[in-house]
Amino acid sequence: MPRIGAALLSGLTLAAVTSVTGASSPAAALQIAPQLATGGPSGPEERARADIYDSLQKLPRETPVSLVAQAVGPSVVYVETEMVRPVRTIFGLQNETRNGSGSGVVIHPSGLIITNYHVVENAREIRVSFEGNPESYPAERISFVREEDLALLKIQLPDQDEGSRPLRRRARGGLRAASDRAGADRSDGGNPDAGMTDAKGPTLFPTVRMGTSADLMPGERVVAIGSPHGQTYTVSTGIISGLHRDVSVPGRDLNFRGLIQTDASINFGNSGGPLLNIHGELIGINTVMNASAENIGFAIPVDRVRQVLEDVLFPNARRTWLGFDVTEDASGLVVSKVWPMGPAEGTGLCEGDRVVALDRTAVPDAESYLLQSLQVDVGRPVDIQFARGGETFTAPIAGWDELNGFFFRDVGLTVKEILLNQNRQPFLQVEAVLPGSPADELGVLEGDLLQAARPRTRQRYPAIALSDKATLKTILDGVPAGTEIEIDAYRDMNGDLRFSNNELLKGVLVR
Repeated sequence: MPRIGAALLSGLTLAAVTSVTGASSPAAALQIAPQLATGGPSGPEERARADIYDSLQKLPRETPVSLVAQAVGPSVVYVETEMVRPVRTIFGLQNETRNGSGSGVVIHPSGLIITNYHVVENAREIRVSFEGNPESYPAERISFVREEDLALLKIQLPDQDEGSRPLRRRARGGLRAASDRAGADRSDGGNPDAGMTDAKGPTLFPTVRMGTSADLMPGERVVAIGSPHGQTYTVSTGIISGLHRDVSVPGRDLNFRGLIQTDASINFGNSGGPLLNIHGELIGINTVMNASAENIGFAIPVDRVRQVLEDVLFPNARRTWLGFDVTEDASGLVVSKVWPMGPAEGTGLCEGDRVVALDRTAVPDAESYLLQSLQVDVGRPVDIQFARGGETFTAPIAGWDELNGFFFRDVGLTVKEILLNQNRQPFLQVEAVLPGSPADELGVLEGDLLQAARPRTRQRYPAIALSDKATLKTILDGVPAGTEIEIDAYRDMNGDLRFSNNELLKGVLVR
């Protein structure tokens, strides 16, 4: 299939608005309009024309496109970015601030937004705003997939600041039946689903309805909403011109496959906005246009967007690990593993239990569970509701940060970042070790300081200082399972809280 070169939509472009000299003023138009309505000839032809006007007045002005705009418009956001890049000047290398803009659409009431990655790439500040609302909100890019040109944003509200929360090893309070809890602190007649909401939090944002791109038809009417050339909340309409288009983007090493082609206007600033069917359902994310032709634009199919969300964007955005794994079957979410010593160990949750709700929000499937888990803050106890043998139970659970969850699952330890001595040298201090894990086999103990690491596949390179969790995560991510990693660690053998070279230990961790 031939490939189509396309220009990527990015950056802020301001459309200059000019006035036409010599045009009739609005006041003059208002003076003439009544004469057109009441004056002039009154012969049979004019009476017939008047009858036509009367008939036209009875026709509804509302169209399917305008209904789509009314339904979906409140969930479309205008994305503004500020980015800094180094530029060479006569005074040397200096930072240049640039502004950009694009579009996005809300997919979850808590303020999760899907947009194009190129809209927010290298942005140090992101703000989003809604049509008709003078307030703009700061947003954070919480995950992205550059190769798919997709990014997930989260609107940041003042009451959502997480701050610094301690690691909790397990929840307190143990197992209790939901029916017992209902009698104590609820008046819902014992209904385990009472009080559940689709989202939790003081501010809920309007969302778009997700459609499917599996049954799209060439010639089908579509609607695009976005902010072309900085003109916020612009609606355009057209048809699906073609399906399964492969598009290459020169200069950015992007090669899209299976895009939707449409003649609905997709211009600079429409990037990241929704492409909708006539039912107001999301069928694609507008991403590129053919700059050398008119009315040739492309959108990422929503089924592909959904797959990237579930496989990459949601998992990578999750900041809290709850200590258990789930699988989905015909009955819903089933617990496939509860990690010993993990956050869920003290809850009574067992393998085979069916998860009903998380933080008082129903989670009937894997997608809703992933979305809800994004709302759980590290260390904040939330209720997990699960069913077993016809009975429903509720227990509190306080999650760890996702990085410690990764370390625990991968090599069997958790760590915290600390600064030591007068130089404030950073280390990773071991907090817990899982018996029988690779870390336990290495001989790591609680309180040890991890100082450096080097995969044995990189013998020509120096060891990497373990100054933070992200560095350890990068090292583990960069090697396959079974790789041997040399570890340098300090242990306070004499209990003086000082670490010298004779307290430096070396070993090999097998990932």
